[in-house]
Amino acid sequence: MISYFVSYRGSTPEPEAFHEHYAGEHARLLAGFPGIRALVLHTPVGWNDPFPVNPGGRFLLAQMTFDSVAALDAALASEARARARVDFQHFAPFEGSVTHQAMAGRKVFGSLRG
Repeated sequence: MISYFVSYRGSTPEPEAFHEHYAGEHARLLAGFPGIRALVLHTPVGWNDPFPVNPGGRFLLAQMTFDSVAALDAALASEARARARVDFQHFAPFEGSVTHQAMAGRKVFGSLRG
């Protein structure tokens, strides 16, 4: 499994509008990527850890999964990707950084439920 992560680190004065647009219209565009298997949107929650850790500080982490690097490459070169890139202009204003990274995943134990 190959995951393509898009990480948003920063903020917006309209967080609900940003998340709603991503989960709605933007997700519909991402669903048109050839070969995409799943989209998981990760948003921050409050949590407590008794050990000192460095919190990630992400506003949103989008995870798209594909069967192979070739499938990801085809999706990234597609018309659907071009439409998704244009759609970013319709998001609520966002201040911060956006990074993209592809990673190979290996399930070690358990099941992922959402």
